[in-house]
Amino acid sequence: MTIWTGGTLLHIHIAEAASHEMEELSEANLVAGRGIEGDRYFLGTGTYSPKPDIREVTLIEIEALEALAKNDPPLQSGPITLAPIDHRRNLTTRGVPLNHLVGKRFRVGETVLRGGRLNFPCKYLEELLGSPVFLPLYNRSGLNCTIESGGTIRPGDPIEPLDA
Repeated sequence: MTIWTGGTLLHIHIAEAASHEMEELSEANLVAGRGIEGDRYFLGTGTYSPKPDIREVTLIEIEALEALAKNDPPLQSGPITLAPIDHRRNLTTRGVPLNHLVGKRFRVGETVLRGGRLNFPCKYLEELLGSPVFLPLYNRSGLNCTIESGGTIRPGDPIEPLDA
């Protein structure tokens, strides 16, 4: 069994309202119990804001996007290029096994997050992108988290486990 020892934050994205283009940030302030300052879910203007759920911050693995670009597994007619700014998640990571972090606490820079539930792709994302990403992203569409301890994060920050 391989034990995860850490990864890296690559990108930070927010959108001020549902369906708005994502904006890449060089740093972000995470507020415990709320989300990322300026983001649609912090402001209550996200598509799913009226539905109770854990989505203060959402993460996705760059490895999932790289697999789509290689058509691995071959679930669509060919490769799909999905840039980090396109996937609608807040944080893009490298070297972080998000599916294994449900219920676990981990550090991103100076903040502490707790994995909530796995995020599943939706037809809404397919409509926004005009690309068949639903099936290829199934079971690798990221992780919804709560913020236990807020602070500032930046691309390049380490991501480290706190729970075994």
